[in-house]
Parts: sequence; structure tokens; C-alpha cells
Amino acid sequence: MDVDEALVVMYYYLRRKRRKTAKERKYWVHPILRERFSLGTFQNLITELRSDEIKFFNYFRMSITTFNHLLAQISVSINYQNTRFRDCICTEERLAIFLRYCASGCSFKELHYSYRVGVSTISKICKEISSTIWDVLRDEFMQIPDNERKWLEIAKSFDMKANFPHCLGAVDAVVDSEYRFIFMSVGSYGKECDSSIFKESTIWKKLNDGSLNIPKPRPLHATLQNDMPYVLVGDEAFPLSTNLLRPFGGTHLDHMKKIFNYRLSRARRYVECAFGILANKWRIFHRPLDVHPDTAIEIVKACTVLHNFVREKDGLNFEDIHYAAENPMQEQVQLQNCNPRGGPIANDIRSEFANYFVSTIGSVPWQPEAHG
Repeated sequence: MDVDEALVVMYYYLRRKRRKTAKERKYWVHPILRERFSLGTFQNLITELRSDEIKFFNYFRMSITTFNHLLAQISVSINYQNTRFRDCICTEERLAIFLRYCASGCSFKELHYSYRVGVSTISKICKEISSTIWDVLRDEFMQIPDNERKWLEIAKSFDMKANFPHCLGAVDAVVDSEYRFIFMSVGSYGKECDSSIFKESTIWKKLNDGSLNIPKPRPLHATLQNDMPYVLVGDEAFPLSTNLLRPFGGTHLDHMKKIFNYRLSRARRYVECAFGILANKWRIFHRPLDVHPDTAIEIVKACTVLHNFVREKDGLNFEDIHYAAENPMQEQVQLQNCNPRGGPIANDIRSEFANYFVSTIGSVPWQPEAHG
């Protein structure tokens, strides 16, 4: 017997020995899990929380009414039946586990001990519920406006609240002036620059092929004559184009350019605040997502549409408003800046906006001091 044959024999001998000495499974169901119906969090604490609106909101980050509405929505798609061998985990408990995971940022193992459900089962629940929430809610609560009237409503709100006319949204995702997400793209690598990611997005392609149904260009003010396009606003990482404005670059800017950058930052802060509110409500974003990338994408999408859903049903609470004002985007990871430059037409459009902001018609009283 040569050396190679000896090694093969030794390998199979050790493998067989390991199998014989492997520990047999002690339990079909671990004693801790068997006590789920008597000692589990869902069967005890959640019942008590339903009698206290404030504590329920603190635990699930939504009101009891909103929770019930969400439960009714997803129950159409998720409906398990008990078997002869074991009772199923009901839809309400599955939803409770997922919402607590997102609201607290705790691990699957922590939920395993409190809800008395297996770690692998919790993992499957979070993937299933997140996917279902997105499928059920996205058409109603995260829909790109499909007609001119809806876009004009967004633009009017930005003009009133941020003093930026013709603004259709602020981008990192696309957010309106109510801190609601209109569009997002999830799953790109952090090393990719914002410009590249945005140019691959559905909304950018629709913007360029004219299928977004945005309003036609018109004057920034009734007393003016030049027609100006409706635009998105972004930071310096995004490409300057006829429908996307970014700040003027450089350190030695004249008064007009500084004012433009200030006014644009006022409009862009809505996307910063929206991400701040999102991360403050769903603490899962305060740490890395230690799940499969596909599951992570589903969780992010679910939390974002839940942000809009809860915003619609419960409104902004004091904590959200305070956080948005004090800590916009504090936790966000910044993507790479490709420093894309626009063409001459895009530059002319930006200059036209800049001229408007320093004119008698378009200026605001506090801007000379505010821009520093």
C-alpha cells in the first residue's frame, strides 16, 4: 500500500469514527421551546401591551390600530394551519417577531430566548414577513407618481416648505417634502458611486425617456417668462442634468452660488431627515445586518415601505420630528462621489435657478445670514 492509499484509508476511518461518536440529538423540541405557549413573550407580554397604547407603540414603533391594519393586510397572503404533530406559529406572532427584530435591532438569538422560537425559524419568519410586507404595501404606500397632478402637488409642497420651486423630490432615495419615500433602489455595493447607482435606477431611466409624466417646463414665477424644467435635487455626488440639480462646487464661490447652494440644501435636507427618521424608528439600521444579502434587501425594503405606512396611519410623532431636526443622516454610510459634471444646458438651468434665488421675487429674507 502506497502513501496515497494509506491516506485515503485513514480519511475514511476517521470519518466513520466521527460519525459513530457524533452526539445524538437530545430533543425533538428543546424544553425551552416547549414552554412557548405558557412562557413566551407573545403569549404574555404582547397581550399586556395591547392594554397600553403608549407601551405598545414603544415596543413595535406603531399604534395598535396600525398594527391590526398591517396584520389584516398580510394575513391574506400568510395563513398557516396546525398539523397533527405540532401547532403552527400564527401570523400575528410572526409579525410581532419581525417588527420587534426591526424596531429593537436585537439578534435572532435574543428573540429565540424571549419568544421561545428556534433561531432558524426566526430567520425564515423575518425573510417571509419582510417579503410579504413589501409585496402587500408597495403599490399603495411607495408608488412613483404616475401623472402630472401628483407631481405638481409635491412641487407645491416643496415650494411652500423649502422655498424651492419646481422641486419633485430630494435624492439619495427619492423623498417628498412629507419625509415619505417615493422611490428607492436597494442592493448596490458601497464602493459604487451615487452617480453610477442612480443612472442604473428605474426612475433615472424613466426621467430620461419621458415616461415619468412630470409637468412640462414653465416659469418659476407667474411674473417671469422663461420656462424652467421640474427637477430633483441632490448633493455633489449626483450628476448635474436638466432634471437634476446639484450644488456648485469649489470653495471660492460668489454670493449667488452660495445662496443657490443654501437653498438647495434646504430642499435636500428632507431626504436626510427621512433617513434619520427611518433609522431612529427601525433600530436594525444601527448595526450591520448579519443575514444573507437577499434577506437584507428584503428587510430594507420592508422597513422603508413600513416607514411610509406608519407615517400615513400614525403621522410623525414628537420623537421623529425632534430626531429629524437634530440628527439628519447621522448613521448613514456615504457612498462614493464620482464628481460628474453636467453639460452646458444643465449648467444654464442651474444658473437660472441661482439668479432667481437672489432676485427680488425669489429671495427669502433670512438667506443672506443663513448661508454663512
